[in-house]
Amino acid sequence: MNPAIPAAVACAIGLAQGPAHGATLEVHTTAIDGKQRLALTSSATLAPGTQPPEGDISVFVDPARTYQPLLGIGGAITDASAEVFARLSAKEQERLLRAYYDPVDGIGYSLARTTIHSSDFSSASYTYIAEGDAGLTSFSIAHDREFRIPLIKRAIAAAGGHLTLFASPWSAPAFMKTNASMLQGGKLRPEFANAWARYYTRFIRAYEHEGITVWGITIQNEPMATQRWESMIYSAEDERDFLKNHLGPAMAQAGLGDRRIIVWDHNRDLMTQRARVIFEDPDASKYAWGMGFHWYETWTGGAPMFANVAAVQRAWPDKHLLLTEAAVEGFDPARLQSVANAERYGTALINDFNNGAEGWTDWNILLDEHGGPNHVGNFCFAPVHADSRTGELTFTPSFWYLGHFSKFIRPGAHRVEAASSRSSLATTSWANPDGSLATVVMNATDQPVDYRFFVGHDEARVAIPAHAIQTLVVR
Repeated sequence: MNPAIPAAVACAIGLAQGPAHGATLEVHTTAIDGKQRLALTSSATLAPGTQPPEGDISVFVDPARTYQPLLGIGGAITDASAEVFARLSAKEQERLLRAYYDPVDGIGYSLARTTIHSSDFSSASYTYIAEGDAGLTSFSIAHDREFRIPLIKRAIAAAGGHLTLFASPWSAPAFMKTNASMLQGGKLRPEFANAWARYYTRFIRAYEHEGITVWGITIQNEPMATQRWESMIYSAEDERDFLKNHLGPAMAQAGLGDRRIIVWDHNRDLMTQRARVIFEDPDASKYAWGMGFHWYETWTGGAPMFANVAAVQRAWPDKHLLLTEAAVEGFDPARLQSVANAERYGTALINDFNNGAEGWTDWNILLDEHGGPNHVGNFCFAPVHADSRTGELTFTPSFWYLGHFSKFIRPGAHRVEAASSRSSLATTSWANPDGSLATVVMNATDQPVDYRFFVGHDEARVAIPAHAIQTLVVR
């Protein structure tokens, strides 16, 4: 429990002003039939509750028990997203920006990720320096000025002038690596560790020169994956030593010691081991803001390892946890309106937040009708796709499910205790800085559910359709 919950939040949600009865409840719903998308479907007034019988399904929220704050929710602005965006008409560009970033007319994204030079979701591999330039004298982000930087700037403006942005590299330049390639893994050659560390600082300063603040960086995207695209391998000990001996000092020497450095940036499966190696070394840990993680550990089968997120949070409560990437793999245009894809998002968001994550970042905000562009054919889903032939935008159910969190749970909110009496409903609840209480409830079953919604000792009756998600807002 967080004893330092802001006084304004405490007062507004009733912690200092007595019970919540008389408060207004708004129910916003997205359902499988597609007719309801973030729609205000009902409203009620909270009234004194009664003991639910054993057979009733209930959602219980206790605003007096508070946990982590929210950094933000958003998605990645990649080369692929920026290239697809640039081909849209002016009208559709404005529509997309408003849909994602406007907190009133859209879903209010407040967090963004971008790449340090190329990733698989670029049209080709590239770096910011000439091959062999260990002195970084040729460093230039001219490539990014064509598509990516203009989109980031417009996203910031659409979000009201501020967007928390972090950046990740997929690979060092080829000459700095043991395999002499940006692709297929390989490791950083020790003699180039200092040059590679300074590369991050040059990137941050170059983006700042463009008027874009970089809030933080991750050390390496997916450091345990040898991919056919840009990738580079760090063992836990390698990442620890690069952080404490090279990157951390380079950031401090460049006057960037206030920028957050995020370790791991890979799946939940190995995150506890990575945390132990890095966070238990005081010389490395002092530079680490926290740990980033992805959701792809299920590609070999099995269930998501949400418990590992909680294990890291319990063991190192002074560190921060951030979901840094998620995408539904294996693009298939026949599945664009798949509710199963959306429910994967809802399940992960609810469980990652309930286990201690402070933010959640989807992968590409926009892709084309093939799930790209991607220079190695690693095509994926995005919440929104654009048909490059017609310019038409397709908003998938995943977009609306993400919006049930990002629109109603705002940066600076604090998670509060929430639980469901039956596994048919999954839930998470947050107290916002403006005093509202936002509770997300998801029903992934084939049957509608009538349930009782409790806030402290007060309640309202709510109905949720089959395969639907709701955000219940108490004001």
